[in-house]
Amino acid sequence: MSIVVTVPTYNEAQNIEALVTAILQQDPRIAVLVADDSSPDGTAEIVRAMEARDRRVQLLLRKTDRGRGRAGRDAFVKALAQGADLVFEMDADFSHDPIHLPEMIKALERCDVVLGSRQVPGGADIGRPAWRRALTRASNLYVRLVLGLPVQDCNSGYRGWRRHALMVIDVGRAFSPGPAIVHELLYKAHLRGQRLGEIPIQFRERERGDSTLSFSTLLRSYVTVLRLRWMALTSRLFVRRATEGAA
Repeated sequence: MSIVVTVPTYNEAQNIEALVTAILQQDPRIAVLVADDSSPDGTAEIVRAMEARDRRVQLLLRKTDRGRGRAGRDAFVKALAQGADLVFEMDADFSHDPIHLPEMIKALERCDVVLGSRQVPGGADIGRPAWRRALTRASNLYVRLVLGLPVQDCNSGYRGWRRHALMVIDVGRAFSPGPAIVHELLYKAHLRGQRLGEIPIQFRERERGDSTLSFSTLLRSYVTVLRLRWMALTSRLFVRRATEGAA
């Protein structure tokens, strides 16, 4: 079985080598694909050096059409093109602990998409102030209500996918440029009848480096959630694929 863990990055030089090393230690079948948006801090150079030493490490250096969502999309597409059976995505700042990967791999025996969840029993949100935790809970409630998703942690970017789940949502056509990619792909998977599951994780606030997430980015993500619902109601969410199939 081929397992690829994708890691979108921008300015993660302080974290990336330790993170990739920790990921590889979880399972000998795992390969790591880092999708870097031409970070000026040298993230790509660190990954390139690791790539030269270890065939399980690969760099996808992106120079155009940059953004969190597009980096994640392109990494998924590349992993599928290389024949991956299971594809994971996680943040590069250690907020997503690689130690959860074996349990997530196991969970994909019974579901098509698995989320590392802070909101199910056993999950935790560590190191963030109370107002941030409250905002996360409110955001999850908003996304669940608007999109009708049957999971507790809709915002989690720590996810695993079976190959067919990414294929059936036509992941290469994902359009969200920013963090709303997590909502777009999850919603599409739900609409396509994929089995969604969650396992508890310990989410930790980053200790090194600076987050690129801003209030304006979050606001755009919440607007995108409404757009996704409208597109589904008007049968436009998968319209390009349907049109091409009829042509």
